[in-house]
Amino acid sequence: MGRNQMIDELLGEMGEQAPAGYFLALHIRFAAPIMMFRTYNKAWTDHYSQSAYALRDPMIAFGVSQTGATRWSAIPIPDPFGIMTEAAQFGLSYGVCISCGPVTSRTVAGLARDDREFTDEEIAAATGLVLRLHHQSEPPDHLTRAEKEALEVIARGDRYAAGAEKLGISESALKARLSTARSKLFARTTAEAIQRAKDYRLI
Repeated sequence: MGRNQMIDELLGEMGEQAPAGYFLALHIRFAAPIMMFRTYNKAWTDHYSQSAYALRDPMIAFGVSQTGATRWSAIPIPDPFGIMTEAAQFGLSYGVCISCGPVTSRTVAGLARDDREFTDEEIAAATGLVLRLHHQSEPPDHLTRAEKEALEVIARGDRYAAGAEKLGISESALKARLSTARSKLFARTTAEAIQRAKDYRLI
């Protein structure tokens, strides 16, 4: 099973654990995650984004500042903007924050439900899922020379045929190198792979 398929399966399990949705930011580096997923109520996510709550959210602050798991009701960080109270109005009444990984590549997750607090057993299961997702989505620390060259030639604006000619390889070989680079970088498009490779200082 490929890593992307494994991640999809783990996300499915997380959805089952979080009846009111979840938030997952994988490997936050340079202030941005390599992948982010949100299944909370759309009205809430829209309101959250429009209000720029990510900069003020006590759950995010907790997750970025330390590792471990805690119920939202036990987060020891002030909430002067009343974000958690507002979230409850959108059905996110109870939740758990889970954080893992080094501060240079932190993963933060929030799982929600609208009926009761998460049990210790549920928190343990959710923590295991987040740890597995963190591991499965570990970004690469290097690309092969061939993969770098393929990304760089496209990044300079060359089309496949021209880029392949510059590298002295066939167009299909260039596409194959781009495909492996995209897979390593969890990118769906070559443009996204180029941006991530730049973000990770790989090209």
